[in-house]
Amino acid sequence: MAGAWRGRMLRAPDGQTTRPTSDRLRQALFDMLAHAPWAGHGVLDGARVLDAFAGTGALGLEALSRGAAEAVFMERDRAALATLSANIAACRAEQRARILRCDVTAPQRAPAPCDVMFLDPPYARGLVEAGLAALDKTGWLRDGTLVVAEVASGDVLAIDAERLAERQHGAGRLVIWRHGASRPAGSLTGL
Repeated sequence: MAGAWRGRMLRAPDGQTTRPTSDRLRQALFDMLAHAPWAGHGVLDGARVLDAFAGTGALGLEALSRGAAEAVFMERDRAALATLSANIAACRAEQRARILRCDVTAPQRAPAPCDVMFLDPPYARGLVEAGLAALDKTGWLRDGTLVVAEVASGDVLAIDAERLAERQHGAGRLVIWRHGASRPAGSLTGL
């Protein structure tokens, strides 16, 4: 990790059910957010963050480490939940972190919309689109929420928004956009 918890190592559950975001990809993502003209160093300062399909919680914890005020973690896998709880405790982030044991495609109503959302579901299942639809319907998104999705390099992502950035990293690809920001006429429908 970087930020306030620089050098902290996170645990990952045994088995193949959870695919943690690699340290290299996480570093590339947060460097991109810090230096992009559409985000910048202050993008996480005081932000409310949602880490959907949280797994180990690496993305939400990194956001907390870099200045986010609070993070909500959604996960349903029992082994991942145990690891997530241990990682939050190891970072002493219990006061700023909340775990929801739920399916992202059927979440509870949000107490307030989030400023930044990370979606890192299992690849090739269409869960980014299904998760976004459910999260939007239950109030987790607002116009302007910065959405970061990790998908497989060959996955087609059907979103109706202008992409702010898209970066290939090994088997994964990061796609970033603002919720509610429509795609300009004539742009691509899916990548």
